[in-house]
Amino acid sequence: MTTISPTRPAARGGGLAGAVAAEWTRLWSVRATWWTLLAGILLMAATSAQLAIYAANANTNDDPADDRGVVTVGSVLVGALDLTQYAVLALGLLAVTSEYATGTIRTTLQGTPSRGRMLLAKAVVSGAVTFGFGLLLGVVGVIAAAPLLGEWGRVPPAGTVGDVLATATYLALLGVLALGLGAALRSAVLTLTVLFAVLMIVPLSLREPDITVLTRISDAFPGVAGGHFLAGETDPYPPVVGLALLAGWAVAALALGRAALRRRDA
Repeated sequence: MTTISPTRPAARGGGLAGAVAAEWTRLWSVRATWWTLLAGILLMAATSAQLAIYAANANTNDDPADDRGVVTVGSVLVGALDLTQYAVLALGLLAVTSEYATGTIRTTLQGTPSRGRMLLAKAVVSGAVTFGFGLLLGVVGVIAAAPLLGEWGRVPPAGTVGDVLATATYLALLGVLALGLGAALRSAVLTLTVLFAVLMIVPLSLREPDITVLTRISDAFPGVAGGHFLAGETDPYPPVVGLALLAGWAVAALALGRAALRRRDA
C-alpha cells in the first residue's frame, strides 16, 4: 500500500480544488462576511436611490444649467459604485487580514502548506464571490434607481444587463486586488488606506494640475481604468484596455502578496 507523507501538500490540501473548498467554507463561516455583504447591499440601494433623486430633481428645478436630461439606469448604477465598492474591497481584504489578526493563518497554512496555492485558492473564492455579489448589487441598484428616475430614466434591456455584468466584473477584480494587497500588508487598516490612495487620492492628485503627462499616468491607475471600462469610454483608450489595466493591477497585487508570503513567516 502506498503511503503519502504528511508533509506533502496533496495529503493536507487536496490540491487546488481542496484548497478552494476549504477557503469557501472558511469565508462563509466568518460573521464579518455576512455583515459586509449586508453593508454593500444597503450602500448600493441608498446611493443608487440618492443619485436617481438628484438626476430627476436636476431636470425639474429652476436651474437649467444642471439639467441632465434622460439618463440610463446603468449610469446611475455605475455612479453608485464610487461608495459601494469599499464594501467589496473590505470583503476581499478581510479574507486574509482577519486571519493574520486572529492567528488562524497558521491553521490555514497547515491545511494548505503551499502558500502560492493557498493565495490562489483565496483569489478564486474571492473573485467568484465578489462577482456574484456584484451581480446582486447591480440588480439592487437598478431596482432602487429605476422607479425614482421616472420619466427621466431609461432601462434598455441589453444595455442594463451589460452594465450589471460590467459592474460584477469590476468588483471581482477589485476584490482580488484587495486580497493581494491584504496578503502583502497583513493589516486591514493599512490595506484599506493604500487602496483608498491608489483608487482615488493619487489619481485625483495627478489630474489636479491638468498637466497632460500626469493625467496620462493617472489613467493607468486601477480606479480610473475601471471607470473607463464601466463607462464604455473610448478616450483615452477603449474599454477593453481599461479592463486589462485593472486586471493587471489585480495580478500584480497577487504577485506582491505571494512574494510577501514567501519572505515572511505566518
